[in-house]
Amino acid sequence: MMETLEGGELCFPQLLNTSCRKPMRPHSEVMLLYILLSSISLLTVSLNLLVIISISHYRQLHTPTNLLLLSLAVSDLLVGLLLMPVKMLRIESCWFLGDFMCALYFVVEFIITSVSVGIMVLISVDRYVAICDPLRYPTKITKTRVKIFVCLCWVCSVFYNSLILNNHLTQPGRYNSCYGECVFIHNYIAGAVDLVVTFIAPITVIILLYMRVFVVAVSQARAMRSHIVAVTLQRSVTVTAKKSEMKAARTLGIVIVVFLMCFCPYYCLSLAGQETEINGLYFWFDWLLYFNSCLNPVIYAFFYPWFRKSINLIVRLKILQPDSCEANIMGPFR
Repeated sequence: MMETLEGGELCFPQLLNTSCRKPMRPHSEVMLLYILLSSISLLTVSLNLLVIISISHYRQLHTPTNLLLLSLAVSDLLVGLLLMPVKMLRIESCWFLGDFMCALYFVVEFIITSVSVGIMVLISVDRYVAICDPLRYPTKITKTRVKIFVCLCWVCSVFYNSLILNNHLTQPGRYNSCYGECVFIHNYIAGAVDLVVTFIAPITVIILLYMRVFVVAVSQARAMRSHIVAVTLQRSVTVTAKKSEMKAARTLGIVIVVFLMCFCPYYCLSLAGQETEINGLYFWFDWLLYFNSCLNPVIYAFFYPWFRKSINLIVRLKILQPDSCEANIMGPFR
């Protein structure tokens, strides 16, 4: 898709000898891609904006877990608001914003992606403590501590990515072979370090914690079932316990599988260097990584009844009423 084809139009016709060429592709195909990717971007912004408004406005939702969801929604909103629109400029393989903006785009992309991964790790830690150590959860996981760790996540991400991408910022365009190209190249050492720091290590932590959460949830369900096995409603209780086990397995499976599906392809190509930027797979794997930001509010928020109720109140403009922030958002629909 992103290959430069002979006979294609020049990105900058006035630069005959140094300009990159556009690939020869049907206009209808280009328009279809713009419509599809624009819709994904708009959906990502809308869903994450609803999460941000809901958690920020209603005081009843100001819990440590929801603060993590809010932080994740902010990073995902930036993906839909900044990264996706700029990425759409790459559909025709020409970069018109200059070398410095190209370098800045990659720095911002890496920072936001790293923050999203870091917040997901914090969410897994939060769920681990809540289920495996519920008695000490209120003292271990507080709103103040969550805010501190979220800030550290952003600061560390900015510092780390600015450090490993320093060459791209100080010498923008150094790897471009023609004018109108925006190429990112990781050397193998930096690529290996980044693969471990931003993917392998976080994924390992998330999987291990969620496996432990799942084991504890299943054991608790079984213990409850065996504890009341002598009750006359034994059959009903057994069914309820089995449903609880299946619900835990399904939810955790969705979280892990979707995250892996969206992030694995991109990071599997991260060590391939310049070829990944030219290859069309890189373009679509990058978009698949972005699409995770659209799925996050579905996975982490749409499964919560309070989010569906808050959407209902926002759409009906109930949020504009006096003292609406004190509404019983955790209660049933009215």
